[in-house]
Amino acid sequence: MANAYKVLGQTGDAFTTSVDVYTVPASTEAIVSTIVVCNRSAATKTFSLSVRPSGAAEANEHFIVKDANIAANDTVTLTLGITLATTDVVTATASSADVSFSVFGTEIS
Repeated sequence: MANAYKVLGQTGDAFTTSVDVYTVPASTEAIVSTIVVCNRSAATKTFSLSVRPSGAAEANEHFIVKDANIAANDTVTLTLGITLATTDVVTATASSADVSFSVFGTEIS
């Protein structure tokens, strides 16, 4: 098995609708080590994160953060160690287009 340490996904476009930030590729597993959320706005915003097993439709049980506040011009770093299987999806939503998400980790193939 080979390990690839990398930026798994990024988006600055999760405004009001859920956006898939990272989907585990076929024949691959992954470990999400860190998710960084950045509020580029001068006002407080909110964000949500979910992990959807096998690309299931987003449901209450998938949320790891729901409508959390992020202060103006601030960054939240979540160090998690989430293990993901093939086709699992990390999804993000924000109350503003001024919120960015970056997912870092390891792909194992």
